[in-house]
Amino acid sequence: MTPKNSSAQESYKFVSSQHGGYWRHDFIDHNYLYNLYFPPEDFFTHITKKIHQLVLNYPIAQKDLAGLVGDLIGQKPEHIVVGNGAAELIKIIAGMNRKLIVPVPSFNEYANACLHGNVVEFALEAPSFQLDVDKFAAEAIRSKARLAVVVSPNNPTSLLVPKAELVRLVKKLADHDCMLIVDESFIDFAQNRDQETLENDIENYPNLVIFKSMSKAYGICGIRIGYMLTANTDFATKVRQGIHIWNLNGFAEEFLRLAPQYRQAFTDSCDKVKADRDHFYKQLQTIQGMIVYPPDANYIFCRLPDHAASAPEVTEKLFITHNMYIKHCQGKTMPESDRYLRIASRTQAENTKLVEALHDVIGLETK
Repeated sequence: MTPKNSSAQESYKFVSSQHGGYWRHDFIDHNYLYNLYFPPEDFFTHITKKIHQLVLNYPIAQKDLAGLVGDLIGQKPEHIVVGNGAAELIKIIAGMNRKLIVPVPSFNEYANACLHGNVVEFALEAPSFQLDVDKFAAEAIRSKARLAVVVSPNNPTSLLVPKAELVRLVKKLADHDCMLIVDESFIDFAQNRDQETLENDIENYPNLVIFKSMSKAYGICGIRIGYMLTANTDFATKVRQGIHIWNLNGFAEEFLRLAPQYRQAFTDSCDKVKADRDHFYKQLQTIQGMIVYPPDANYIFCRLPDHAASAPEVTEKLFITHNMYIKHCQGKTMPESDRYLRIASRTQAENTKLVEALHDVIGLETK
């Protein structure tokens, strides 16, 4: 923990080196990505009443967890593997010693978790950062990748790959012993979620796998739940072998038991997130020279104006002068990564204050 009398600059250095625990510090978090409007308060009341039992007793194991997730998403339990967040599942597939190809920039964990030499990074071309499915498939086949990963909507770009394109991709890879993993962690914030998700198509494609972190859409980052969905029973069995017997705790189990009764509340919360994000998108476009990418997730990808300082400098200045924290993209595998920001949408009031602060910081930092 940083000392209470530390300077704002020291606090920034400390916070920017962390991977969570932000709620313990007094700043507005526009970095991490989650739904502010879910779970409903009734869930917390229930958990509070059950806390002694949840702490004192062993939780259920994988087979029953898969049944709970299956009830929630309308899928067969045998097609589901439940992880301690999607990160646990990513680590397991990375340990399979299979060559993996992933478009970049993307969620770094897929590449970081793999053994050295087992990752092929396929560059998304600026300025569009759209995935060219034909070129990606050709590179996957040429490099003899056994796993191809597409995050849709992508992180950090917030861009969706249309379902029709992903179906073309999975068909192209089918004859080359290559599984397609589509990470749909942010799909609930897409405008046409039900038309774009591939969850109901898994039985049509034996080489299709869906990954989903529930933390983002369901607002449960501290509980840690993710799942894998595939009709390929051999692949599911291999992943299950990497899961230990009690990989989720009782709080996660209780959430999954209660979640089906909150389906409408969940849908309403996602609609609220989308409305706030769309308003935020329009507000960010008022910053002269800022390129703001149309978002499909609950965050927005931006390229700073040419006259502004670098993204790391703007991020630090925003924290020090306005007590707001956003993510810069320096270090992501992309050209001019130090010119890009990823900004999480929060409430409309907080988003408005952030836009005002960015106007101020970018104005102060003009060259």
